[in-house]
Amino acid sequence: MAYIIAEPCIGVKDKACVAVCPVDCIKEGAEPYDMLYINPDECIDCGLCEPECPVSAIFADSDVPKEWERYIEVNADFFKGK
Repeated sequence: MAYIIAEPCIGVKDKACVAVCPVDCIKEGAEPYDMLYINPDECIDCGLCEPECPVSAIFADSDVPKEWERYIEVNADFFKGK
């Protein structure tokens, strides 16, 4: 399991989550959305980032609200080929 960042982060990109991530798996990106992304292959499921998000955009991939489930793939796709 990993954490993902969903739609509420678009255009916000508050980096409080980046500051607490012990494995530096959260990256800023502009494509496909102007938001932060969590690398699911590097995330260690520590959960430190979730309470730091001021817009409640971070979820465990098993707890993502239905309307934002597509962001599981959006986060993974951002890191493909990098």
